[in-house]
Amino acid sequence: MNAVAPGAVRQLEFARTLARVLGRPAWMPAPAFALRLLLGREMADELLLASQRVEPRRLQETGYAFRFPALEPALLHVLARGSAARSLTTRADAI
Repeated sequence: MNAVAPGAVRQLEFARTLARVLGRPAWMPAPAFALRLLLGREMADELLLASQRVEPRRLQETGYAFRFPALEPALLHVLARGSAARSLTTRADAI
């Protein structure tokens, strides 16, 4: 089974949504040649430039109810949990 949410998004949409959730600007995309120069052709192509469209067809067929079927609520949830964990760690370090 593919463990992905049902709403596939492109990198540009992901970047814009993440920027909105973080309250930061979304900068222009990095050009492929710069990523290849920085990371090497093979690593850049495999890690950052490759594209796959994966859908959770089997999960949907079983009637699985996704907790966060859309990107923005999922990012808000994940980033809020990370923020809470960092806050706890900071308080523990201060004691």
